[in-house]
Amino acid sequence: MNQTRIIVIAKEPRPGKVKTRLIPALGEAGAARLADRMLRHTLAQALDANIGPVELCVSPDPAAEYWQQLDPGDRAILSSQAEGDLGHRMAEAARHALTAGLPVILIGTDCPDLDANRLKQMAGDLLNHDACLCPVADGGYALLGLRRFSPALFTDIPWSTEQVAAITRQRLAALGWRLAESETLNDVDEPADLQRLATDYPGLMMP
Repeated sequence: MNQTRIIVIAKEPRPGKVKTRLIPALGEAGAARLADRMLRHTLAQALDANIGPVELCVSPDPAAEYWQQLDPGDRAILSSQAEGDLGHRMAEAARHALTAGLPVILIGTDCPDLDANRLKQMAGDLLNHDACLCPVADGGYALLGLRRFSPALFTDIPWSTEQVAAITRQRLAALGWRLAESETLNDVDEPADLQRLATDYPGLMMP
């Protein structure tokens, strides 16, 4: 398989700043601990996929002690997210990777279902498609893979709503790009998601 760059769009898990919709169920510290475990799980799966370079594109500060202690060694590249909304930050990460000549897979840290095997599968789909997508049950997506770049995929999209995946499909169709799509996955954003997480990934729900 040709190499594909995985970019993990990640936020430092500071209490009160991450997983805010889970704070009523877990508290600020508990939500931050879960965010930390999910980030580490995502990074481990990206590295285990072994499909090409892995980049941690982080905010707010790649020089923060947290990222230095995370220490993926020379197996992952640490970079800083661009300023702007989520769409602009993703667009700049994708543009940079594609300019370097590799297909790119963008993922967040909210979907434990994105294991190494699925990442390999989606990279394989990019061999004969222009884009790939892993939709999630709330209407967003957990993965967007690209062989080509268009700002239309990142501009004027109502992020964090149930319209994100549908609008992205419409934009891809308007571009005339070939799309490969996985079955719908589950991410972890709301308190109602925690019971399923505890059943499917009990290690992530440790106190």
